[in-house]
This record gives sequence, C-alpha cells and structure tokens, in this order.
Amino acid sequence: MWRLDGARLLLLGCAWLCALGDCLFVTDYFTRTPRKLNAFRSFASVELFHFNVPDDTVVAVWNLITFKEQGGTFGDSCPDRNVTVYFRSGAPPVINPLHTRFPQDTVVPSSFAVTLTWTLPNRTTGVFNVTSPLPGDWFLAAHLPKDEGKISVKGLHEECQYLFQPQLIVQRLVGISVLYPGYFIDQMIPVHNRSVLYKVFIPNYISRVRVQLVDCNTRNRTSESCPVVLKVRARAPPVHNSSALDCREWSPCELETAVPFWEQWYYILVERYLGGADVFFRIGVQVKDCSKPATSKGSSAMNMPQSFGTAMGFSLSEALPAANLPSLLQNGSEHRLAPASEDSITYLAPTPDPNKCWPIRPTLRNELDTFSVHFYIFFGPNISIPPDRAAVFAINLMPVLDSGGVLNMELKLNVSSVKGENVMVFGCLNHGMPLSLPENASVRCESESVQGFLLTVNTTSNVTKLRIPYPQTGTWYLSLHSLCATEHGLETCGNVTAEVYLRSYLTPCINDCGTYGQCKLLRTNNYLYSACECKAGWDGWGCTDNSEAYSYGFQLLSTLLLCLSNLMFVPPVAIAIRSHYLLEASVYIFTMFFSTFYHACDQPGIVVFCIMEYDVLQFCDFLGSLMSVWVTVIAMARLKSIIKQVLYLLGAMSLSMALQLDRHGLWNLLGPSLFALGIMAVAWTVRTIRRRRCYPPTWKRWVFFLFPGTMIATSAVALYAFVETEENYFYIHSIWHMLIAGSVGFLLPPRAKPDAKVTPMKRRRGCGYQLCVNEHEEMGLVDPAIISINSICTS
Repeated sequence: MWRLDGARLLLLGCAWLCALGDCLFVTDYFTRTPRKLNAFRSFASVELFHFNVPDDTVVAVWNLITFKEQGGTFGDSCPDRNVTVYFRSGAPPVINPLHTRFPQDTVVPSSFAVTLTWTLPNRTTGVFNVTSPLPGDWFLAAHLPKDEGKISVKGLHEECQYLFQPQLIVQRLVGISVLYPGYFIDQMIPVHNRSVLYKVFIPNYISRVRVQLVDCNTRNRTSESCPVVLKVRARAPPVHNSSALDCREWSPCELETAVPFWEQWYYILVERYLGGADVFFRIGVQVKDCSKPATSKGSSAMNMPQSFGTAMGFSLSEALPAANLPSLLQNGSEHRLAPASEDSITYLAPTPDPNKCWPIRPTLRNELDTFSVHFYIFFGPNISIPPDRAAVFAINLMPVLDSGGVLNMELKLNVSSVKGENVMVFGCLNHGMPLSLPENASVRCESESVQGFLLTVNTTSNVTKLRIPYPQTGTWYLSLHSLCATEHGLETCGNVTAEVYLRSYLTPCINDCGTYGQCKLLRTNNYLYSACECKAGWDGWGCTDNSEAYSYGFQLLSTLLLCLSNLMFVPPVAIAIRSHYLLEASVYIFTMFFSTFYHACDQPGIVVFCIMEYDVLQFCDFLGSLMSVWVTVIAMARLKSIIKQVLYLLGAMSLSMALQLDRHGLWNLLGPSLFALGIMAVAWTVRTIRRRRCYPPTWKRWVFFLFPGTMIATSAVALYAFVETEENYFYIHSIWHMLIAGSVGFLLPPRAKPDAKVTPMKRRRGCGYQLCVNEHEEMGLVDPAIISINSICTS
C-alpha cells in the first residue's frame, strides 16, 4: 500500500516542482528504528521521534508503518488498537488525549494528529504529507489508547506488541534564485513554465517587507493587466493559504508584510495564469530598516544604555556586505529607480522606520542543570517602562537543547511606582520578531502571520505568569508597554514611569509536577525531554487535575490495608515456633516485616513512610515472599536436618541471584516453587514405597490441612495473576497477603514425632590399652616387680 501512495505523492511533487521552472530537486530519505508503543498514561509513555527537514523543501512525506508482534512472530491474532500520531514543527507536540486540565497560566501550542486504523491482520501503513513544510526540527509522538490498567505477570503469556516505525521522504529545490533587498531585476516566466520561485534573506531590525512587481507585460504586449499571482511566505515556499495578491487588479503589484520574521528566508512565488505567451516583469524587495534610531529619538531616549544599542545582531547594511552584491550605482531616493550600470538591475535604498526603532536588550543565559536555565536581564530584574516607549527583551533558546522543557515568564508590577495612577502594563511575547503594541484599546499580540502571548498587570492584579511547555527554539521577544485606563479607554500615560519585576527561566516540568507527580528526564536517541508522571489518581500535564484524585482518607485506608494485612503472618509464626520450626519462623518474620514497610513506602500518594531506600525494601519483600514459599514446601518434605539446611541456604542464594536478574519475571516465582514441589514429591514417594502406605498416612491431614491450604494458595495465585488491576490493587493485593499467610498455616507440617523403631546407631566398641597404676605403688608402698598391665575394652 505504501508503494502506491508513495509513488503517487512523488509524482505529484515532481509535477509541482516542474511548474517552478527547471525541475532541479534532490530527494532525501530518513528512517527511524521501530519502537514498541505503549498505552497512553502520560507523555512519559509516548514514543517520540525526531526528524530534521532540510531548507528549501517543497514536499515532505511521512510513511507511518505499524505492525504487530506476539512472541517474536507476527501477531495475527492480536486485537486492532488505534495508533495516534502527532506532528509538530520546532518542538515536541503538547498532547492531551485524555482531555485533562492544564495547569493555570499554561498555553498549549497546536499540532497535527493522525489516527491509524488497521488494513491488514498484522500490519498497517499510513501516509502524512506536508506541502512546503517549515525547515528544521520536526517531532512525531505516537501512542496507543489508554488501557484498563490490568497488572499482568511478566512471562505468563506472550503479550501483543505494537511496533511503530516512521520514515521521511523529502524533495527540496536546488538553485533557487536569491533576491537582495533594494535590488530590482528583470525576470520572465516562459510559456512552458507555470511559475518561478525566489527567496530573500531578511536580517534583524526590519519592520516591513514589500515585494514589488512592476513593468509587467506579455510578449505580444496586448494585455493591459499583469496575468500573475504574487505569493509570499516566511521560512518555506508559499502554499495555498499564504499571503497572495492578484496582480491583474493592481498596478503596480505590491505585497507588503508587516512585522516580518527576523533572520529568516522569505520565499516569493510568481505564478502565471493560463495563457500562451511569455510574461515579463521587474521584481524587487523593499524593506524598512530600523537598525539605527531616528534622529528625533537619540540614544539618550532609549530604554537601555548606549553601549547595548546594537545588541541583537547585525543590521541590514552589516547583513549584506558590498562584496557579495553586484556593483551598482546606489541612490537614496525612495520614489525613483536609479539607473545602474546594467539595465537589468537597479537599486533602491532601504528606508528608515522612525516609529519602531527601539533597541532590544539582551539577556544573560545562566545554565544550572538540564532544562534549568535562568535568563538574567542587564541592569535588572527591575525594569522601568517610560510612558512614551516600549522595553523590548530578547530570550534565546538553544536549538534542540531547550525545546524539551518549559519556558516560564513572571511579571510583577511595583504598585508604588505608578503614584496612584491606574496604569496597566502589557507584555507581548513573540517568537521570531518583536511585536509592538498599538497605543489604543485594541491590545493584541498577534498579526496576520505572527501569533503571540499577552501578559497583563495592573494596580489591582499586579502579578501574572505564563508557561509554555516545549517552546520553539530560537529567539523570543518580550515587548513591554504601559497604558493608562481613562474614561475614554486606554491612553498613553503622562509622566508616570511604571516599574516591573521580570523573571524568565526554563524548567524541566511545570512546578516540578507538584506533590502528586514526578518529573522524569527522558531520551530518544540523542534528544532529551522531560515529562510528568502522575500518581494517586492525579492527572494532567503538570499533575494538577484532581478530578479523579484519591482523597487523603482513601490513601490512608489503602496504606493500612496493604500494611496491616501482613499481620496474617503472625499465626504461621506462632505455629512454626510451637512445632520447633525456628528457621521457618524467622523467614516468616522477615517477610512480614519487609512486606509491611515496603508497601508503606510504595504508596502513590502522600501517606508514605520509608525506613530505607525503596529498592532495598522491594528486594527484601520479593526475597522474603519467595523464601516463604521455598521453606514451607521444603519443610513439608520432612527431610533430614542437614539436607534441609543445605537446601535453605542454596535456595536463598539462588533466589537472590534470580531477583537481581528480573524481579517481575514469572519464573522467579514458579521456578523455585515447582522445584521445591518436585523435591517434596520425591520425598513423599520414597516414604510411600518404604512404608507401603500413602504418605501422609492420615486422611485427616489430607482433608483438614493439605486440601484447604492448597486451595487457598491456588486462589491467591489466581487473584495475583488474573484479577489484579491498578484500580483494585489495594484490596486485591491485601487479600493476596492474607491468603498466602493463611495457606502457610495450613500447609506447615506438625512437629515430627520420634520413631520407636528407628534407634540411634550404636557406637562400635573398640579395644584399647590402659595402664593401671596402683596408688600404693605411686606412694612407694608396693614393690615395682609386681606391677601388671591389664587389657580392657572401653566403649
């Protein structure tokens, strides 16, 4: 399916490219390694893919491949689950598939979304194409729908895996004609071409861009109008909804863009209407340069020291060195095209813009940690905003590095500085260029091509905040302007200079995910990003949505259930001590202790108590649970004391090793249990053969102890493996504790009685020699000649 769709899209792209002129293009191909998709819980469970789209790309086609696997083979029997894929340029997409509430003062950038449905039993393919995509970083986020939260035992059955692999095919133009601001050149669209594409670089401090198309005519010169359409777009070739002007209705044909993006390429498309004649025209780009302040507003009037007057990069004259331009005669007139040395090229000097020449104050970047950056303002953080001018600041986010965090802006008005006036301070945060606020009541931070964010403080509400998760990298501009509220609306203040406190910084997560969340630093290939993982029923991007949150009483009840249910091990401990099973009793005490404090530390809410590190408590809890099963079954085998102790020691070491390998594996529980049951079965079989009667010999032992204990243990395992979910975990797992402890009390054998027929092995008598010395002899009372040596046998 992909081959047909991909071929069709490539043919369409080629046709569009050929319409541009010379059909000079390059096709690039990018792919990513397939990854397993997860059910959506938070952005931490999303698989993120990073691509880079080259400049001058006219067509980008994403081939989205999803396939199923089960046990290493194709999962034909796996159910179909929708796969949702999100696309965003510049930064990872901010998604909210569960429709939860975002934290206060948080803006949500827009993104594209595609849902893939299955067309084959084990494979599906989707295509997402973008005409003239923005160059640079593109991010894809994919996930499965939220599941029911079932807790499955690892290894119990082969789970269905859904793998996702994106591929990118781009076609980019080569050799696009470059225009220079102020230069007019003669051009034509041949009869066999549909359109022609140009691009011009717009540096810093440009307030307006005007594309002019003059002296337009056809070969036969019979048409009085210009049969072309003029389109302009920033950063990428124009599309159907770009700024456009029908030149048949305008003479001269001029398309103006206010507040253009700085340090970006602007693409100009001249597209002809259907006809059988060549179209001749002269095209040029005029800009308004505000790199130098107007004469009426000297540097002393600027809202910053004179030494920082050109802090934000190069002006137009610096961005276009004379060595790279044609040798032309220059003329400063705005209304007359100056004659040049070549008739096909003329030059028109850029005009200054006296109204928008406020300098831009840079910020100092201080990196504290990953996604922990503070932007300090020179001579700040207190900022004075005069009534007659704006204060503009630049915040530079590093490419790729800073897009995985949260950009925070805080603005606070010093009420005492306004001297009782009803002053309002407006701030516009824009990406790519500063946007000046109009001096009237219609305060907006957006234009036809620019979208911004508004911050407002006044004497009654003097603090405002703004959070942008996953901000686009590049330069952000904050423009601050003060207005006074009067009876006639908002007007320019008199002699009141407002003072505000500005704080700008980058953090990994919003408010560190709050009390009920954990901020996680994630990585996909070489790209780092952060996301919140919520707990205790809290949800949302910053774990602030409490619509399904657990109450404090429920958290306390669940903690007490999981902890106090371990007291069911007290009766097995008493039974073991009474039956002289001291080793078994110590294992049960160990299990009861660490299971209690592990679950007290494992709670998702605020009712948490940890006596040591979580990992240590978890290891001891798992080890104690497995050792309880091991020693109970070995004790039921009634082996000799030395053999039983050796098996206990070997079991403890083997289980410790298995838990270090995989604590959640199924065979960590079944392996030791089945091995112990095998030892018990062999021991019982040997006894049955020797005694020629079933062992255990009494039916009461089978009916009142072994059968109930086995049924209780089987019920506990069934609950643990098939019934337990995230919602019922608190009480199902508590029941598991009680059932396992109760089964131990039934299965533990009684105290072994001494067998009369089995007597201790008699000690073999040996023969030895003993010198019998008469006491009288030692005292010298007996003649030594009569001393004798007696041979006796001792035992």
